[in-house]
Amino acid sequence: MLTRRSALVAGAAVGLSAAAPVREPRRVVSLNPCLDVILVHVADRAQIAAISHYSHEPTSSSIGPSGASYPFTYESAEEVLSLRPDLVLTGRHSSPATRAALKRLGIPAELFAVPNTVEESLDQVRQVARAVHRPERGEAVIAQVRTALAAAAPRPGTPRLSAITYQAGGFATAPGTMMDEMMRRCGLDNAAARYGLKRTGNIPLELLVADPPDVLLAGQAEPGAPTWADRVLTHPALSRVASRMHRATFPQQLTFCGGPVLIETARMLAKAREDALAKRRGA
Repeated sequence: MLTRRSALVAGAAVGLSAAAPVREPRRVVSLNPCLDVILVHVADRAQIAAISHYSHEPTSSSIGPSGASYPFTYESAEEVLSLRPDLVLTGRHSSPATRAALKRLGIPAELFAVPNTVEESLDQVRQVARAVHRPERGEAVIAQVRTALAAAAPRPGTPRLSAITYQAGGFATAPGTMMDEMMRRCGLDNAAARYGLKRTGNIPLELLVADPPDVLLAGQAEPGAPTWADRVLTHPALSRVASRMHRATFPQQLTFCGGPVLIETARMLAKAREDALAKRRGA
């Protein structure tokens, strides 16, 4: 005779064996550029039905030139539904109307928050990899990021330097962000707070010139006729403080996303630190 406990266990086992297995998604659509870059690293190419239009734009793509080879959408519900997805990856800033349509039609979708730390970003890699049934690829990316972070960490006794990211229009990364953490891990202390920046935004050029950081992690002006925002990066005033501030090229695409992007971010931050220290030693 079955005891009550054994009956419950047997019933649970029957329920588990009868449950339909979760099917591997074959048509995945991403509506977020930072999810795009994770997706292309962990999914099979054949699984990706479309990525976001941001990943097709050279100035905003964190994937790089290869991003232009993927189909894309502008996030409209009509575009997404026409692709017949069996999984949609969305972010907090993805179109609410499209998210509502997906829910109404019962199309599986996963919503991701914006990671504020490196660990949150790595966990997001793990979540996306599991969602596309490629968990081992997610763990491989995570291992690569951790290796890059270890290689970029300053050796004991290395002097710390002040730095800010400085992109088109004077756009800088505030303290308390994932980029702020990346800078600290690589031996650079974010100087944005001393200019009064509490949220990611613009720093007036006048403040920067009056009190330059040790390192300026600067974006690059667009080729051709630059916009007003681009002119900030090439303003003569920055040249006048060159002896007190090392300027390092730091593409703005590295400030947008985490995940696999952190590998190149760590490398370039470490290079900027070492170049600035070498310049200081040679002065």
